[in-house]
Amino acid sequence: MKDHWSVEFASRFRRHEEELGRLYRELYHNDTGAYERFTDMLYRSWEERPEALKRIDRAREETPDWYKGHNLVGMLMYVRAFAGTLKGVREKLDYIADCGVNYLHLMPLLESPEGRSDGGYAVSDFRKVQPELGTMEDLADLADECHRRGIAVCLDFVMNHTSEDHEWARRARAGEKEYQDRYFFYDGWDIPNAYEQTVPQVFPTTAPGNFSWCEEAKQVVMTTFYPYQWDLNYANPTVFNEMTDCMLNLCNHGVDVIRLDAVPYIWKALGTSCRNLPQVHTLVRMMRMVCEIVCPGTLLLGEVVMEPSKVVPYFGPVERPECHMLYNVTTMASVWHTVATRDVRLLAHQLSQVFALPKAYTFLNYLRCHDDIGWGLDYNFLHQFGWEEVPHKRYLNDYLTGKWPGSPARGELYNDDPRLGDARLCGTTASLCGVESARAGGDTAAMDRALRLDEMLHAFMFTLSGVPVLYSGDEIAQENDNGYHDDPLRRDDSRYLHRGRLDWEKAALRGQETTPEGRLFAAIGRMEALRAGHAVFDTEADTWLPDTGSDNILGIGRYCRGEQLFALFNFADEEKTAWLRDEKTYTDLITGAQSDAGAVKVPAGGFRWLLHTF
Repeated sequence: MKDHWSVEFASRFRRHEEELGRLYRELYHNDTGAYERFTDMLYRSWEERPEALKRIDRAREETPDWYKGHNLVGMLMYVRAFAGTLKGVREKLDYIADCGVNYLHLMPLLESPEGRSDGGYAVSDFRKVQPELGTMEDLADLADECHRRGIAVCLDFVMNHTSEDHEWARRARAGEKEYQDRYFFYDGWDIPNAYEQTVPQVFPTTAPGNFSWCEEAKQVVMTTFYPYQWDLNYANPTVFNEMTDCMLNLCNHGVDVIRLDAVPYIWKALGTSCRNLPQVHTLVRMMRMVCEIVCPGTLLLGEVVMEPSKVVPYFGPVERPECHMLYNVTTMASVWHTVATRDVRLLAHQLSQVFALPKAYTFLNYLRCHDDIGWGLDYNFLHQFGWEEVPHKRYLNDYLTGKWPGSPARGELYNDDPRLGDARLCGTTASLCGVESARAGGDTAAMDRALRLDEMLHAFMFTLSGVPVLYSGDEIAQENDNGYHDDPLRRDDSRYLHRGRLDWEKAALRGQETTPEGRLFAAIGRMEALRAGHAVFDTEADTWLPDTGSDNILGIGRYCRGEQLFALFNFADEEKTAWLRDEKTYTDLITGAQSDAGAVKVPAGGFRWLLHTF
């Protein structure tokens, strides 16, 4: 313990001193010099932390579950697409508040090279904002105003790799051994080829392989994602120290939630898959302790886009927690499977696994995000119904791209690999629900069906425990941006289909319920208010899956503090009846009508929220 440390910092450090020091020394072979520099950096970061943020830290230490409950509603956005600049986002905070949002996730906005950034995920300077978006001071000003309004700010931290334009990469290319040691450089292809024997490819069609030739250095460098994204070597303590410093700098600019991008990939070892290795969990655990020491009001959100058995460990043991929150990615994919098949059995099976987890685990729930939809479903479960992986993926993609006869969905494929019969899917929520095709056809009945499905899917998201997150534009049923095909910098990446600019003319219609934009905006607003106003939506609620007597209707039961909810979601094209065999009287939260729960009619593509108060 340093003599000059403040009492507050020293008290927090003392709580973690034994474990943090032990893990660091074990990982970095008892490198005491590196650990000394690490702890000095932590104290410097704490000293530099603005007093306003320290006050938030202290308040959140008093209520460590501040992000749980049933009051947070998130929104995910690209700054450029939403309002052009960080100052523009600040000017539009009234709109964000009008959306009922108090958790704002800003997509990557740090400096990255045009055309070689993977949407901002190839960072060339972790201490600068992309110039056309603003400055670090603009980020801090936006965060300050968000905090004044009770809005938490989330930002991606791209920790697995840097851009090939990063200063470290430039110096590595120039032959400086110190900087080459921060990446994975090899004189020839022997070791890279040995890695390729066990390491899967992330983008086999658009960026095959895990290594690239660096002509300037005349060496091979590891590039798991794209050739312009160079993997960092976290076996080097300098990398961990300096990247942690960069993370804390973002926290000191007002970021409340750090989204750890591609976290399963950050430790590499020859002869393994280089995914989810034990050292990854050591690194994340240390980052959790770092935050609890320097900025305890900060949360870690892990991006783990894998099957549930790989996701849950990133919460960590209760006594040694890692991430505060994780994405409920399998549920998202299972929802779109259910839209395409109208069969709820897989979704119910997947939710049964989520409901069995400890209530302390907090998931972010979402229908769409900036990325594609990957079909990482439980094919062992689906096999019993005669659904085989390759043809089933083909059907899902055909249906959701509108190729299947009668499908109203309008999506596009991403990373199509005909050789494996595999592809991922892109599209906005509204276009996948049929809003785009209904508008193009001038079909009012089809528009009604599409909006009803869109509303139902949002109701499903709001029913789940955790934090619901809207993708910017979904609140006004924004359709695909088909204009991306005409942009030479974007047309080869179909994910830009759902990354279009927010249509502010359509947003201006949000107060008119006779329009599709206004109808959906009002429906989401009502659901947000009901969720915030009823204890039954709290994360502490007991949850279960009641038998509805129909493979088309998903039932979710919730109970908390004297309230019981039956939430029913009908994925069929016609009205269906849920047979719940419950004799209590319920109130329909949407209509206010009284209902029993013996035989409940649920409209086609619609939902019911039935509440009983004991």
